Amino acid sequence: MRELFPDIDRWRAQGKSVALATVVSVAGSAPRGVGAKMAVSESGEMTGSVSGGCVENAVIETALEVLHERRPRLVKFGVSDEDAWEVGLACGGTIEVFVEPLMTG
Repeated sequence: MRELFPDIDRWRAQGKSVALATVVSVAGSAPRGVGAKMAVSESGEMTGSVSGGCVENAVIETALEVLHERRPRLVKFGVSDEDAWEVGLACGGTIEVFVEPLMTG
């Protein structure tokens, strides 16, 4: 998480809202484990990683919705091993990601 702080601090200093995405569950094979984090600014900038391929883009979209709604969300992503390469992932499996707006203060 510490590696995310410089970008989060910079975005906040620029007056931008920030969402934090955290992997909270992994079933099967996944590129990142429980606890992996990614921060997203309201302008779509990101730092860190929760997965890879199409999942990262979906998490960014979810983070922007969370910032707009100011309401956290738990999202689930899964793909079979057979389909994983077709969507740009190195493996199959299922992950759950908790996306929350970071509070100022």
